[in-house]
Amino acid sequence: MSNDAAHPATLPDDAAPEKRDFIRQIVREDLASGRHVAVKTRFPPEPNGYLHIGHAKAICLDFGIAAEFGGVCNLRLDDTNPAKEDPEYVRAIQDDVRWLGFDWHDLRHASDYFEVLYLAAEKLIRQGDAFVCDLSADEVRAYRGTLTEPGRDSPYRDRSVEENLDLFRRMRAGEFPDGARTLRAKIDMASGNINLRDPALYRIKHVEHQNTGNDWPIYPMYDYAHSLSDAVEGITHSLCTLEFEDHRPLYDWCVDKVDLANSPDLLAPLLAKGLPKEASKPRQIEFSRLNFNYLVMSKRKLLAMVNDRLVDGWDDPRMPTLQGIRRRGYTPAALRLMVDRVGISKQNSLLDIGILEGALREDLDAAAPRRMAVIDPVKLVLANLPDGHEETLTFSNHPKDASFGQRSVPFSRELWIEREDFEEVPPKGFKRLTTGGEVRLRGAGIVRCDEVIKNDAGEIVELRGWLDPESRPGMAGAERKIKGTIHWVSAMHAVAAEIRLYDRLFTVPNPDDESEGKTYRDYMNPDSRRTVTGYVEPAAASAAPEQSFQFERTGYFVADRYDHTPERPVFNRSVTLRDTWATKA
Repeated sequence: MSNDAAHPATLPDDAAPEKRDFIRQIVREDLASGRHVAVKTRFPPEPNGYLHIGHAKAICLDFGIAAEFGGVCNLRLDDTNPAKEDPEYVRAIQDDVRWLGFDWHDLRHASDYFEVLYLAAEKLIRQGDAFVCDLSADEVRAYRGTLTEPGRDSPYRDRSVEENLDLFRRMRAGEFPDGARTLRAKIDMASGNINLRDPALYRIKHVEHQNTGNDWPIYPMYDYAHSLSDAVEGITHSLCTLEFEDHRPLYDWCVDKVDLANSPDLLAPLLAKGLPKEASKPRQIEFSRLNFNYLVMSKRKLLAMVNDRLVDGWDDPRMPTLQGIRRRGYTPAALRLMVDRVGISKQNSLLDIGILEGALREDLDAAAPRRMAVIDPVKLVLANLPDGHEETLTFSNHPKDASFGQRSVPFSRELWIEREDFEEVPPKGFKRLTTGGEVRLRGAGIVRCDEVIKNDAGEIVELRGWLDPESRPGMAGAERKIKGTIHWVSAMHAVAAEIRLYDRLFTVPNPDDESEGKTYRDYMNPDSRRTVTGYVEPAAASAAPEQSFQFERTGYFVADRYDHTPERPVFNRSVTLRDTWATKA
């Protein structure tokens, strides 16, 4: 199960400035005081869905802090609810972590510790800290009380240790049906923190588990399994989001009452699995979760969108899942940059998605080669060039970085240009091609439009023009003052491509807001995807899947991870060159 033990959580950049936030300050103080001699963290997703953008922050924090302080980070699947879990999610989670640029010290599962957790529960019973309760789920809720009223003790709370042990062992043996009994902690039904009002530690569930099969008819509750799994693994700093802040007293109660570090008999089952015994007392620290406007991040809602076919699957490029945004063309570097920019705080807030899109633009501006592509084509014929004319022009692959080199771009008498780059009756301030007007063809010279050809419906089907032979690159005439420049592709050489124009999935900043009686489904953007056939230069068509480009003057695009081939190119728009939504607003 172990990865290379010498493999760090990630490779820190020695030249990067030291990061300062309250979590890193706690870690520094713990190391300086001798509370810990080394840092060990974990990323503990539940395998009940695909990871989303919010998880990127947790991944970068868990693995990043371990690496920065010379420690290690485990990937642990908290697989305590097999009814909702699937090996498909496990594979995707591992793929996502590695894609973001991280690797784990050990791959673990909460199910690795089921025997330890069971023995720990028996210890709690023997100590008088847990009891078997026969109340139904509805009765438990009725006994729990409210935020202003204390709860009431279960009538089964004072069962003897012997009776509790007998019932719990029979639960383990599978004697009772689902929901018939639970094992509950015996804490304080009058506590102001409802999480401490005798919470359930185990429930009966006759469900096959992906790792343990039908070995267990009972499964530990998340809070119990999570805290003790951290302790078993020797985790020093257990980082989680703010919704677990009220759970921290229960986390500490479980760790303290079981006291794994001083209970070697409870750790004996680990030896049979070949797992190290690293018990410690972890420290839970909470931070704000990552929320962006124009998105929903609830796993329940994302699953519903997939199941109800509102999207094309978990990896639909409009989805906020890591698999989805990867297919959209987001890069690991952009996500890491975004996480650095939003920082670590204790205050939940709804962030502007422009931060995420801006990080991608910044990364791709530096990293993406340039290519020419025409998305809504209209033909431009340069009538003063001979039939069959073709030549090769040389373009730089990146205007700001000569290390990207150069490429050859075919040029011919017939070109495709963007339909929006021509106006018969131009609006005020229009700087592109018009009848009788001139515009610069990117890298090819200055062209004038002389004739507009339309079909019977009055639609423009072809433009005929004249290329100034004295304006070719390097000639004196190329210096003439021309207001506009447009891009093009050679009609003779261009490759037809499927171009998927993705936009935001929701039309309002907060689709989770149901104050007006609507749900997120009512706010889905009908124009979130538009598919067109365009033309790309040959150097774009030959791209490898997941290769990103800036299509000049248009936006950033990526060759689709699954559907793209050089023979049948498919490109997804990752992000526009500027925030078009801000312009709309």
